[in-house]
Amino acid sequence: MNVSRLLITIDGPAGSGKSTTAREVARVLGLAHLDSGALYRALTLALLRTGTPEEEWEGLEAGTLEDLDIALEPREGGFEVLLEGESVGPELRSFEVTRGVSRLAGVAAVRRRLIDLQRSVAEEVGIVADGRDMGTVIFPHAHLKVFLTASLAERARRRLLQEARPADPAGVREEIERIRQRDEADAGREIAPLRRPPDAIEIDTTSLTFEEQVGRIVLEARRRVAEGLTGEDCAG
Repeated sequence: MNVSRLLITIDGPAGSGKSTTAREVARVLGLAHLDSGALYRALTLALLRTGTPEEEWEGLEAGTLEDLDIALEPREGGFEVLLEGESVGPELRSFEVTRGVSRLAGVAAVRRRLIDLQRSVAEEVGIVADGRDMGTVIFPHAHLKVFLTASLAERARRRLLQEARPADPAGVREEIERIRQRDEADAGREIAPLRRPPDAIEIDTTSLTFEEQVGRIVLEARRRVAEGLTGEDCAG
């Protein structure tokens, strides 16, 4: 197995540093970064734009979701999520989308809508995929699975900084409660709940520098390639 064909999954709860870590691991290894959360955010944004009430999301049917034009466009270092053929960029990180995405992610039809799209990109290139069910559902035969964790306080601080909101003590306390509720929703949902894959390497990033957590994953990926410990084709 060549490094360029590796499939690495990085899962973890909100604010654990999945996306930024996965993006840098992909850059260092010369792989493509797949941010699964961006897909769920895109669907959330699409539904918000249609004006569909959130209380009706759980009853969404496949036909309705298929009508939402969402695609992954290859870009240098990864993929860009397009809605109706257009880039949505910063809108994916808006407060309204962040508030609604967990609710939508628990809908079975939503996860079925996105599973093939995510798997299809791994058929062409090596990727680093981050999310909450990458190693358990989407890519169960990944060559390397990583599960990131961090303390609630640290995760809250990171989320506030990511969204350019004040990271003062009061803001951190409020964000801790939001993240706690998100954790409960992610872990308690019937469809693809947040779980640590049994064969994943767990890394607590609370006291690690960004370079340290990236370095650990890159080192493990290269070790597995050198020792021939990677699995078989992972597209399924």
